[in-house]
Amino acid sequence: MWIHPEEVLLAGALWVSERANPFFILQRRRGHGRGGGLSGLLVGTLDVVLDSSARVAPYRILLQTADSQVYWNIACGSSRREITEHWDWLESNLLQTISIFDNDQDVTTFVKGKICGIIAEENRLKQNEEPEEDCGKFQEAELKMRKLFGMPEEEKLVNYYSCSYWKGRVPRQGWLYLSVNHLCFYSFLLGKEVTLVVQWTEVTQLDKNATLLFPESVRVSTRDTEHFFSMFLNINDTFKLMEQLANIAMRQLLDNEAFAADRSLPKPCKTLKNVSVLKRDLDARAKNERYRSTFRLTQDERLDGHTDCTLWTPFAKMHVVGQLFISNNYICFNSREEDLCQLIIPLREVSIVEKADSSSVLPCPVSISTKNKVNFLFANLKDRDFLVQRISDFLQRTPDSSWGDTSPISALGHMAPSSSVVSQSVHRGRHYHPDVPTARQGLLQLYQKDAPEDLGPKAMKEKMKEEAWNIHFSEFGRGVCMYRTSRTRDLVLSGIPERLRGELWLLFSGAQNQMATHAGYYGELVEQAMGLCSLATEEIERDLHRSMPEHRAFQNETGIAALRRVLTAYAHRNPGIGYCQAMNIVTSVLLLYCTEEEAFWLLVALCERMLPDYYNTRVVGALVDQGVFEDLTRAFLPLLHDHMQDLGVISTISLSWFLTLFLSVMPFDSAVLLVDCFFYEGIKVIFQVALAVLHDNMDALLSCNDEGEAMTILGRYLDNVVNKQIGASPVPHLHALLTSGDEPPPEIDIFDLIKSSYEQKFGSLRSDVIEQMRFKQRLKVIQSLEDTAKRSVVRAMMTESAFSIEELEELYCLFKSKHMTSCYWGSSSSAAERHDPSLPYLEQYRIDPLQFSQLFSALAPWVCGGHTPMLSARLFRILDQNQDGLVNFKEFITALSGMYHGDMTEKLKLLYKLHLPPALCPEEAESALEASQFFTDDPPPEASFLPSVDILGQHEVTTGEDDKKDPEGGRPSEEKKEDYRYYLRMWAKEKEPKNETIKDLPRMNQEQFIELCKSLYNMFSEEPQEQQLYHAIATVASLLLRIGEVGKKFNNNNGSKKTDGGQAPPTTPCDASGESHACQALADVHLESPAPPTWEEEPRDDTSVSSYSMVSSGSLPCDDIADDMVLVGGERQRRGSVLDADWSITFEQVLASMLTEPPLVDYFERKRDIQAKMAACKAQRAVERQTSSASSEHELSQHSV
Repeated sequence: MWIHPEEVLLAGALWVSERANPFFILQRRRGHGRGGGLSGLLVGTLDVVLDSSARVAPYRILLQTADSQVYWNIACGSSRREITEHWDWLESNLLQTISIFDNDQDVTTFVKGKICGIIAEENRLKQNEEPEEDCGKFQEAELKMRKLFGMPEEEKLVNYYSCSYWKGRVPRQGWLYLSVNHLCFYSFLLGKEVTLVVQWTEVTQLDKNATLLFPESVRVSTRDTEHFFSMFLNINDTFKLMEQLANIAMRQLLDNEAFAADRSLPKPCKTLKNVSVLKRDLDARAKNERYRSTFRLTQDERLDGHTDCTLWTPFAKMHVVGQLFISNNYICFNSREEDLCQLIIPLREVSIVEKADSSSVLPCPVSISTKNKVNFLFANLKDRDFLVQRISDFLQRTPDSSWGDTSPISALGHMAPSSSVVSQSVHRGRHYHPDVPTARQGLLQLYQKDAPEDLGPKAMKEKMKEEAWNIHFSEFGRGVCMYRTSRTRDLVLSGIPERLRGELWLLFSGAQNQMATHAGYYGELVEQAMGLCSLATEEIERDLHRSMPEHRAFQNETGIAALRRVLTAYAHRNPGIGYCQAMNIVTSVLLLYCTEEEAFWLLVALCERMLPDYYNTRVVGALVDQGVFEDLTRAFLPLLHDHMQDLGVISTISLSWFLTLFLSVMPFDSAVLLVDCFFYEGIKVIFQVALAVLHDNMDALLSCNDEGEAMTILGRYLDNVVNKQIGASPVPHLHALLTSGDEPPPEIDIFDLIKSSYEQKFGSLRSDVIEQMRFKQRLKVIQSLEDTAKRSVVRAMMTESAFSIEELEELYCLFKSKHMTSCYWGSSSSAAERHDPSLPYLEQYRIDPLQFSQLFSALAPWVCGGHTPMLSARLFRILDQNQDGLVNFKEFITALSGMYHGDMTEKLKLLYKLHLPPALCPEEAESALEASQFFTDDPPPEASFLPSVDILGQHEVTTGEDDKKDPEGGRPSEEKKEDYRYYLRMWAKEKEPKNETIKDLPRMNQEQFIELCKSLYNMFSEEPQEQQLYHAIATVASLLLRIGEVGKKFNNNNGSKKTDGGQAPPTTPCDASGESHACQALADVHLESPAPPTWEEEPRDDTSVSSYSMVSSGSLPCDDIADDMVLVGGERQRRGSVLDADWSITFEQVLASMLTEPPLVDYFERKRDIQAKMAACKAQRAVERQTSSASSEHELSQHSV
């Protein structure tokens, strides 16, 4: 490519000149191409270690003048062809022009200007096609990666680093390439080359550690081995990027949505030097995730930017230092000091944004006013004008809201009078409408409104809490724009009053923002979902009456109907999750304090943001947090961890604690306080309380001898965690009643438990540490689930195939690798079509014809040379019974097992089917029909002369039914018609899979027989007994030709009787030379010479080719081969060959003819080993790299001649 002219002082150092003229020199890098010796090894090592561009562009063109010692590099190239094109352009366009210049300085100026003009024009054209591209350094690195590791253009490089790879005890200095789907390393030191390629989906563990042997290194673990990398310039940045890429790969294994590119990521306004576009996008994605997690925002929120600033806090009368975040729907602020102040302002609530007067005390201030007349003052903004403009742009795109930021209680107050106005006829037939009791208030309020007012001391404490929150609202604001401070957290830890619980849960979880922007969504969803029947709705109905049966709110139809509507609506909204046990318990608690719509949006926030992947089909999120809990127990309580690991208790107890937020193991009035803390703090509080529970029972647990004893101790402890401040009678806990025993243990106050877990024991636990630990556990959990899936598939296929367990595991890995590769690098079908997690493990992963052809060519025992892709396509059409263009693992293994472990009849039957419809391509089947139409006067028959397998199957079923007809009337008797059991038996018989026999196979016509012979001749080309097999197949082909002729005469003598396919034979007599025409076609097959040897292959012995041709042609009784065959350019053409449409043979005739030849019997009965094929397939990546490099060197040598 053309490059901006660069000065070169030493033109001969490390380069060899190959062409030259008075103004230009074409040079090649030493060590590249032919020869090189010791100097070439040294130069190659320097290029790798120093990341020289000559490694990827080993050719260059220099501009030189006679009077100057300075050279100018104006072009470089990765191949001789590319650099030769540039050289030819210079000679034809510039050489004659600059030869008339008198001054050398003018020559240099003219050439440099011309090259810069070409580059500018190329950049202008590229900008029209691609608005953003990587810098030149990254383009070189990406090209180098593809060349070294054989990657396609779809594989994008994210970043690359110089480091050392420890192979044994010797470090190899080289370059680490991190792409979207692979981790690659390359080193070349003094002739020794090290190449490593690891898929991110194969990584099981990623650690950063420092030891004496590996100082500050990164360990990448897979199922088979471990890799160590060290000597990074910035190991923290490298490790963070590795974590992010591995996390993306785990998401790809978990669901299909991760394969879809996130094209709405923000792009930075300026291009950073030596940073790829993809790396910047991934950094932006990481910032987005942190932003959404910090402020509890939805997944579609995109961070536009952030800046340092100060916020005036009227409650503290001071300016708080922090950061201002701007996104498409929100303005957020977070103080630098933790828990000092946090603020969320939805743009739908903003009425005015203006620049305030600047002063020395308040520089560059911006005032933001909301519709509720609340002002927020930000100052010390670096780029105030740009910030105000961005907020104004977002405000213009924000839909106007008809009501401001009001609390749900006040909103309900406005809604209540309208219910009397609305007529009952409007809501008739609807499942959810404003007249439903739970549409306006929670279940708890419904059942307490008629109760007498409680004036006891506990009720007074509840009122005092409400008054404290009212004072907080007056000072810090109310609603989504409330200042959130450490005082807010203290009030939450003291317990939220029941009247405010639903409002504050919506506020702290972020569900209120989502509900405000999706008005009417829940009602529409309920109407769409109710009445539909699915697996999720069946599970919901089964669990409805198990949801808090001890609470009177769920002992009648009102509470049960509300719970049914919320769970069914969410299952309809998110089919990926649908319904999971434990969702009913959590949702029932939400309905006690919230309306149906509010409970629905709280459930959305729980399942999709606050507890990600907890409630999917494999509860991955809960398993991940279970692993995190074990690590935290090891860190904080090491003695207890070791003892409980021996008992196997931690994994048993923690799953129910986390899935139900302690609601299923603790008295309701106590557990709901933990839910208060959870909505404010997130999952951190659940970890802290769980650790506190173990700590309080440490002595008793250490003395346990078995799992049951430990479970009993923890169960009784949690049963007696009570809330001593409740203002109503406590709800009985069924588990506590069953396990109380004779002497109940002492009661534990829930407030003491929360306070000790927060402040005294585990207050140092941070959310970012938990996220880091979640990543490590996610790798382990997902890879463990993948191993479980593999074992399930292998167990299921043991009865379906004859492969061993080890062979099935290897085949599953190869099949899955092809599936993942097709998802990485694009295909005709999307990842969602290829992977359906709802299907059984055997049918989840599927591949298309291209991947199937690659696996077939690598693993099939029948090596047919250039005929292999055609056989692969035909076998794919047989296996693809539903015609969706995809084949699953079960279908693939069934076919492969038949080829390797079937008997001779089974193998021949499969080979026979490969040359019949539907395996036979329609274009191939038409050729015989066209030939018969050309040489006959009769019009073509309506039906094909070869009925398909489906038609034959229907014909046989009909025949079977006809055999059972009444002999007199030809119909079943009236008694059988009236007997419903007869119809049930007939229906069951139709549903039974019919075992196919060799008699069920349709007949084969002459064109299909010729194709079968082609396949057989290609199949024997690399066998040790090649000549004997050719003799045998020639004899069999000649015999079958005569059998077909005899059968044709026999069918013609039968007069006008129908054939098996229900079609009468043509009345025109057949051409007498039909057999000779078939002989010509077969001779053409026999006489086909092998493909000309490539430069990599040695030519075959001429005697073998000639003997093959002689034996093949001599074995057939065809006297006119020499007359009808014409050689044109080494290819054979047939003159006037005609295919006989009446000629056909059966599979029994093919099988019987094959059995007469011992070489064919030995070939098809021979047991074959698939281990060598699988080992070669696993090493295919390395082979492809060698092939690509060898072909490039061959290309260079051809151009140099």
